[in-house]
Amino acid sequence: MPQPDNTNTIFHLAADFINHTHRHIFLTGKAGTGKTTFLKYIKEHTKKNTVVVAPTGVAAINAGGVTMHSFFQLPFGPFVPGTKRGFAMDEISSTDKHSLFRNIRFTNDKKALLQEMELLIIDEVSMVRCDMLDAIDTILRHFRNKPLLPFGGVQVLFIGDLYQLPPVVPDAEWQLLSEYYNSSFFFDAKVIDQAPPLYIELKKIYRQNEQTFIDILNRVRNSEVLQDDLTTLNSLYRPDFKGEDGEYIVLSTHNRKADEINTRRLADMPGKLYRFEGRIEGDFSDKALPTELVLQLKIGAQVMFLKNDLAQPRRYYNGKIATVKEINDTEITLVLSGSHEELKLEKETWRNIRYSYNQEENSIEEEEIGSFTQFPIRLAWAITIHKSQGLTFERAIIDAGYAFAPGQVYVALSRCTSLEGLVLHSRISHGSIRTDRQVIEFAEKEVAANELVVLLEMERKKFQATTLLQLFDWYRMQATMRSHGVWIQDKKVPDFDASIQLSRHLSSKTEQQQEVANKFVVQLHQLLDTVVQTGETEQLEARVNKAIGYFTQSIYEDLIKPLKAHIETVRKARSKKYLLQLMGLESDCWHKLRQIWEVSYADLNFTQGLKDYLQLREEEATATGEKVPAAKPPAKGKVEKGSSRRGTLELYLGGKSIPDIAVARQLAVSTIESHLAQCVEAGELDLHRFVSESNVKLIISHIKELGATATGPIKERVGPAISFAEIRAVQWYLKKQQEEEIMRD
Repeated sequence: MPQPDNTNTIFHLAADFINHTHRHIFLTGKAGTGKTTFLKYIKEHTKKNTVVVAPTGVAAINAGGVTMHSFFQLPFGPFVPGTKRGFAMDEISSTDKHSLFRNIRFTNDKKALLQEMELLIIDEVSMVRCDMLDAIDTILRHFRNKPLLPFGGVQVLFIGDLYQLPPVVPDAEWQLLSEYYNSSFFFDAKVIDQAPPLYIELKKIYRQNEQTFIDILNRVRNSEVLQDDLTTLNSLYRPDFKGEDGEYIVLSTHNRKADEINTRRLADMPGKLYRFEGRIEGDFSDKALPTELVLQLKIGAQVMFLKNDLAQPRRYYNGKIATVKEINDTEITLVLSGSHEELKLEKETWRNIRYSYNQEENSIEEEEIGSFTQFPIRLAWAITIHKSQGLTFERAIIDAGYAFAPGQVYVALSRCTSLEGLVLHSRISHGSIRTDRQVIEFAEKEVAANELVVLLEMERKKFQATTLLQLFDWYRMQATMRSHGVWIQDKKVPDFDASIQLSRHLSSKTEQQQEVANKFVVQLHQLLDTVVQTGETEQLEARVNKAIGYFTQSIYEDLIKPLKAHIETVRKARSKKYLLQLMGLESDCWHKLRQIWEVSYADLNFTQGLKDYLQLREEEATATGEKVPAAKPPAKGKVEKGSSRRGTLELYLGGKSIPDIAVARQLAVSTIESHLAQCVEAGELDLHRFVSESNVKLIISHIKELGATATGPIKERVGPAISFAEIRAVQWYLKKQQEEEIMRD
């Protein structure tokens, strides 16, 4: 985990805004100021339910997130805000609000995830189009049932440098979008007009320490370059310099030119050509591969690292140049540029994840659905400026005289650590340095550090108040009970009349709780205003404690107790599907009760209301001789990693079916299946005890036919009769067989 510089005040102010306020933040900074470090720091330290997305597959993998399009099921054509007039231009169809939802197929789990999401991080936002941001806003408002709140009430952290690479919008699409937007940049989205992010810029540069070079880069970035700057840069013009003996990398504007250089240099080298095939497991798009699936190398080839060294002290970083010294079938030895230190390289694994919502822990979790394993290097005689974004080079040859996009010259120059290691293959003129006018105007909204300190305290108080108010929102509880009422109508359940009666009772009680909560929220607004104006908290503390006592009693007595009693009846009737439905309802009720018990505001922790209720119950029980039921949810303590899987395995080997285990362990059937698939991978369970012989043969036939290691295409072929977990178990079984064959050979 990267450790931030403790002297970097703006870094920590920005982190406090994310963790302690609801404000949307645009976190930017020049090349080498630590934007990636900030993203990783927030992921590790925030307590908010967080999702990370990026506009491209490679950017998403590097950020440890997912693509915007896959997570939100965004359209690939332009999105028109409002309602379109229903036409297509040059065969490019547009999507509006109504057609957007026709093409979205979110599962109930995905909807729950969207509803519980608190923080959305969008990395590399300079490449995000304005219309796609408006589409995300539309989706979140709809599925969170908060149509009046930008992004449906989710806090958004935008990370990127707008002076680098801009969004790509084909001319035909921009002809349509220009009727609605001033530019294609994210900050011209309609939602940004309604909820402008706080503009915070990291200032401390860690990549360069040569002040002359830093000053030139700043002026290039802002299109304020002086003639003296061009004179200094163009003094480095050496069109015939090849850098063959100096570990230089060429930065080119076009893929074709970079590929030609790498291919030619490798072919011209003497010696044997080695091929290293990467391994894709599960779902991992070939478009998101961070390096070649088949890596071709020779001894003496120049390569660069694609990951940072996790060891301390760090020997290499993303973009560090090295030379191949030795190669055998399984190992590569490199000599690091500069230090000439030798390093035996090991393969690295990049993860493709899927987000899921864990209701028991009230957290958004990452589930690995695929991975790519390969040596973390690529040929590095040349690379495109676009792909160099985020990398650092000690020596570079820049061929950017014909830069075709605003910001490309700045990106290329700022990859270098100093002027000394820089060579130009083409001269740089005023005409090749361009920055969009809209970007410069947006940058004027930056907030000074001293203003941030004052603003942070104000926003922190708003956040505390909003968080307190949201705990008394009963929308989710009402929606849950309504959904249950609809679900039960056409189901065969034991004692249908009693089941319907319970459903109506639960709906009625949650309606009553909502009415009380609405009235209490009105009082809360007044009490919070008083606290802000006078600083006195006695009234607030007394009223919130009373509310906690009331809602604790109402949720437990009116919802949980009737559910518990009905669950026991259904358990005896052995109606597994209905039992799982009821247990889910009970879990939702406990979740709401936990939220009420964990209410806080500033330094106040409200516990008296719960104590009063428990004391009252104890007095009532003493008077009647009744045993006091435990008004607490099942324990939430952390379990040893793997112990949950072993618990499932014990029950499965003991003869219980997967649905039986799901009921006994109060887990989803898919979770139990996933446990068993992991047991197959770990060698704890024979494949054929989990997957039938016929299903194993069917899955293997599709794997051979498709030549695919991803589960998605196979699942499409086999349909609902076979689960994702069964497919993964067979894939792992085949992988193990192949490894054993290699060992025997």
